[in-house]
Amino acid sequence: MSDNGSEDFEEQGISLGEYEGDRNEEGERHGHGKAVLPNGDTYEGHYERGKRAGEGTYRFKNGARYIGEYQLNKKHGQGIFYYPDGSIYNGGWVDDQRQGHGVYTYANGDTYDGEWLNHQRHGQGVYTYSETGSKYVGTWKNGRQEGSGEMIHLNHRYLGNYQTNNPSGPGKYVFDIGCEQHGVYEQKEQEKNDGEEEEAISIISVNWKADKVTSLAVWTPPENIPLEEKPVVQEPEVEETVEEPVGEAVTADEEVSQLQEETTEEVAEVAEPEVAEPEATELEAAEPEEAAPAEAEE
Repeated sequence: MSDNGSEDFEEQGISLGEYEGDRNEEGERHGHGKAVLPNGDTYEGHYERGKRAGEGTYRFKNGARYIGEYQLNKKHGQGIFYYPDGSIYNGGWVDDQRQGHGVYTYANGDTYDGEWLNHQRHGQGVYTYSETGSKYVGTWKNGRQEGSGEMIHLNHRYLGNYQTNNPSGPGKYVFDIGCEQHGVYEQKEQEKNDGEEEEAISIISVNWKADKVTSLAVWTPPENIPLEEKPVVQEPEVEETVEEPVGEAVTADEEVSQLQEETTEEVAEVAEPEVAEPEATELEAAEPEEAAPAEAEE
């Protein structure tokens, strides 16, 4: 169906239908208003100098509806169009044509999310088939799959080029089990003519010629590069110092010699008869050994 409205009467200067709303000094529809057209369509929204402009809602008598932006009586900008068959387009418009990025949900549940030009799928886009869950991700031209693309299925996918909605040329199938099948798609055009007066119908047949099967190219991350080892700086060992008492240092031998001299002097002063000292026993003669100093804990 046509997406265009039916207010062409206004462009021809014919004032038909009903209008309720704002007007400018020249009597043109200007500002917010509501119009009922002769064919039963209605529009409620903004006007500028007699034409639909800005935000508005156009309702067709067949049940279709457009909610979005207008410019000079045409859909221009962002808007949503609800079609009578249940399909919906939500996206960009230029001069009443689907253009820019938009999402089209078809009556059968299929969806297209991508670029549009002159009312057709054109550029990069994703088409999802609701019945199978498969999707085509790739290039479109004038509404057809054209150029590089990828068809993704449940357990495998195909990568290659497309021509007139069919794969063409070299490509490969990638399977989830871990292998790839390379090959070439060949297109052959055949003409079918049921009668002499009827025009011939071109039918394109597509044949896949498998070449080789390879394993998947597994991507491995680069090896970890060890960090540069920094030189270990050892802390200088701190030598333990023993504080000596202030004053003149006296060795052990000097101290013993001094004690012997003092003892000799005391003995000389006291005149006592010499008494033979008994011999010391082994236990008494054996002087205890000094205990070995314990090793310092590390």
